[in-house]
This record gives sequence, C-alpha cells and structure tokens, in this order.
Amino acid sequence: MYQRVPAAVTTRGGSPTDNGDSVVTLDQVPRWSDAESRSSFGYDNEDPSFTNPFFPDPLTSPSEGESSSCGMVSRFPVDHEINSKIYLWRGNPWNLEVDAVVNSTNELLDEAHSSPGLHAAAGPGLAEECTTLGGCRTGMAKVTNAYDLPARRVIHTVGPKYAMKYHTAAENALSHCYRSCLELLIENGLQSIAMGCIYTESKNYPREPAAHVAIRTVRRFLEKQKNKITAVVFCTTTSTDTEIYKRLLPLYFPREKHEEEVAISKLPADVGDENGETIIDERKIRIKPLPKKNIPRPSQPLADLPVIDVGLVRRNSSYLDSYLDPAFMSVIKDPDQRRKEQWEKTAQAQSGWNCAKIFGFGDLGGPTLSAAEEYSLHSRYLAKANSLNLSEIAEMKIVYRGGVDSEGRPVMVVVGAHFLLRCLDLERFVLHVVKEFEPLIQKPYTIVYFHSAASLQVQPDLGWIRRLQQILTRKHQRNLHAIYVLHPNFHLKATIFALQVFVDKVKVVYVDRLVQLFRYVPREQLTIPDFVFQHDLEVNGGKGLIVDPRTKYVYHRP
Repeated sequence: MYQRVPAAVTTRGGSPTDNGDSVVTLDQVPRWSDAESRSSFGYDNEDPSFTNPFFPDPLTSPSEGESSSCGMVSRFPVDHEINSKIYLWRGNPWNLEVDAVVNSTNELLDEAHSSPGLHAAAGPGLAEECTTLGGCRTGMAKVTNAYDLPARRVIHTVGPKYAMKYHTAAENALSHCYRSCLELLIENGLQSIAMGCIYTESKNYPREPAAHVAIRTVRRFLEKQKNKITAVVFCTTTSTDTEIYKRLLPLYFPREKHEEEVAISKLPADVGDENGETIIDERKIRIKPLPKKNIPRPSQPLADLPVIDVGLVRRNSSYLDSYLDPAFMSVIKDPDQRRKEQWEKTAQAQSGWNCAKIFGFGDLGGPTLSAAEEYSLHSRYLAKANSLNLSEIAEMKIVYRGGVDSEGRPVMVVVGAHFLLRCLDLERFVLHVVKEFEPLIQKPYTIVYFHSAASLQVQPDLGWIRRLQQILTRKHQRNLHAIYVLHPNFHLKATIFALQVFVDKVKVVYVDRLVQLFRYVPREQLTIPDFVFQHDLEVNGGKGLIVDPRTKYVYHRP
C-alpha cells in the first residue's frame, strides 16, 4: 500500500508527495537542532490565507528589556543531545517510518473517534484488535500492531475533555497522555515515535495551552530517558498548529544560548514539576526532610544517672532541639492563610477611599492579576466561547470586524447605541468579545467606536471595563494601536479620562465628523449603521458635508 519516497522528490519539510500513500523516513524530516531547520519549516501546502504575523516568533524580535535574563537560571537549558531527538513535521504521523505512531481516540477506542484517516490507512485489522482491548481510560494509553502502516506499533491514548473549572485537572490528564505514550514506547522496546496533537476540537481544549503541555512533558521525559529514545516527531496537520509549535519549541528546546536567555522571560509562570504536570500548592506535602546534624552527647553518661534522671534527659527540650533544625519546622505558607490575606486586601481596597467610585465611574477595587493568572483566565473564557453558540449576541452588532485602517492594521468596530445593557447578558457578551478579539490581539490593531446617539443608552462602568481588559490579557493592551471615537460628548471624554487614570493608558483619538474618521480608516473598510450617518448630518449637516442617502458616500459640499 505504501511506497518509499526518494529524497529527491519529497516536498520541503519532509512532507509526502501527492499520492498520499508515500513512506517518509526520519532522514527526510528536518531535525529541530539542525541550523537549516530555522528557515525550512515553511510548508508549500500551508493555507495561503494564514499569515505568520498572527504568531510572531518571540525569539526573533524580543522587546526591550525582555531579552535580559536578569541573572535567572533557565528552567529548560540548552541540551544538544535532547534537541537532536526532536523533529517537527507537517502531515499525518502514520505516513512516517517510525517505531510507533500515536492515535488520539476515545474511551471505547472506536474508529469513528480516532485520528481521521488512521484506520483507513492501517486496514480493518486495527479496528478488530482495538475491540479486544476493553477500552482505555482518559490519560492512559494502550498499544496495538500497526498492520498496513509503515510503523511497527500504534499507541492509542484518550485525551481529556476541557472545562474551565477543571483547567488544572485537564492539563495534568493531557500531560499524562503524552507521558503514558512515551512509557509504552520504552516498555515495548521501541525507540522512535510520531505524535499528533492529542487534544481534539470536540473536547474544547485550547490549542496553545495544549501545545505548552505537550512540549514541556516531552522535554521533561527526555531529560530522564534520553538514552532510550532516539526520535520524537511532533506532527501537525493545520497551519495554526504548525505555527504554534514553531513558536513554542524554542522555549522548551532552545538551540543556543540566546534562545535560552530569551525563553526565560517568555515561558509561562507555571511550567509544571519534574514530569511537566501542573503544580498545585494545596496538594503539596509541606514538610521538609529531616536535616542531618551532629548530635552532641550528654556531658554525663546515662549509665551513671539514676533511672528517673535518664527520663528527664530524654525529655529535655534542649537535647531534643539538637535533632531538629529551624528549617525543618518552617513550611510553605498555608494556602488557606494566603487566600485569606488576599481576601483581606480585596476587602480593604473596596472599603477604602475609592476615587473612581466616588465620581460615579464604578468600583475599581480588587487585586490585580499576574500575567499567568490573566493567561489562565483568558484561556478558560476562550475555550467556553468556542463551545457555545453566541449567534444572538453577534446579531446585535455591538462588536464586529471591519477592514483595515490606512496603515493596514485590522479594525474592530464597536457601536455604543447597540449596547442595550438592560436586555443584554453581560457574561455571554464578554464571551463573544473574547472570541471576536482573539484573532486581532495577536498583532497591532485598531478600534473604531461609534458613540453616535449612544448617550441615550445606559453604558457599563469602568469596573466592568477593567475586568474585560484583564480577560483580554496584557497582549490586547500592548497591541492596541489606537481607539478612534466618533461623535464623543463631554461625559464620554470624562469617562475615558478616568479610564486612563484608574485603569490603563490607551491612545484615544476623538473625531467629530465622519469625514475626519475616513482619514484614519477608509470608508470602504467600514460597515456603518444608517443612524450614524443621520446623526452626523444632524450634528454637522451645516458644516460643509453632504451624505448620499443611497450609497452613504460622504464628501465636502462645494
């Protein structure tokens, strides 16, 4: 069924040829440690509509101040021996001639929920053997023969379902999937493995957090078992996954000292324990090992003391203290105590003198979130947004995509008059905003806000806006080029001033006329509601503007 592909006709990156049944050997797949692999991970068969600026490489253009390691020790130092075992390949893993390939499936190991195309390539014998295994638990793995595949074995594993409230459990279950596959590889005397993305869209696992788990788990496993494994191939089938892995691999498998230093500032706060699993402080055993100390002997032999005095010596506290060390008695701060202190700080901030609340801008009290906490919060909201049908929110046209501004930055349009606070589910609206903004906040973008006739509607306060900014993470604030506000009034300007004082400074450009807005964003790049044109006519109709009611084209009055 399969035929070997000569090296001369393989596509760039080790991809199979057009016949789809070609065998690709490891020497045809670029090794991660090879110098030429830095520029050879572009694929001819990628989606041409997908552009790399959505996923900038953090190692090629570090921002000022981030490239310095500040004396910190890298958690993933350069290891050329481990790097030589890592491959990244765009294509199905079962086309590779390796010892084992990984199949992402469900608990029943049935064909319908397995990796698409695997059973068709392996033949009917694979499905028949899977029925004899008695299923497989989430996070575990089982092995079968590979039948018609070029590989020797197929390792089946069951990825977890993702839910925001069980984020840590899902991370650890996914980590256990990858570790179980590698353990089975060694147990069966095999040395090379091709692994696709174990998470699936149907289980709602966010792609990038899942890639972090996969890569760091493999790294930690190879640190312990690198002598028993010769090759681990990360296989991707979409351009999105390919770009994610190209960005994240240098963080966990740095190839040179510069990559290692930059990765120190780019790695998440929590990169797991020695196995790559998420560390949970509440579940730690907070007792340190008994230190070894020289035990002083009592000045008087015990044999010379009366029996009653021997007991006193053994109970003497100074004598017992010689066995102990202050470090042994100290423990990590109790999580409950730490949580209580955080609540007390929150309550103190809310009960204190809150300028924003006094001026009617809302409650801005409460603790700030760290970068890791914001990332976790954003991931949970994005996963939930992708799993829900939010069409009723989208139909309200409060937030929607525009074209690009005059400098080519994508534009997000916000219509204030459509924000009907009394009949809007704010939680579902936040989910819709997170979903709509996700493709934009990866690179510089612009917001156009129509405040036309919005003063008639009740608007959310700054406390809610601050919470929304935390959910969108610092990346949203860093990549936001400017907010263009059309038809602002005094109250809106005061609110934005408070936003810049109490929440975060953003570049705001006030625009009184549509024709002024078109200097920044071309008319053909915006979908503008009719009432905005009407409002602009009412406010600026006698100031040298004419609006074509049919085409809505705005031009100067002669």
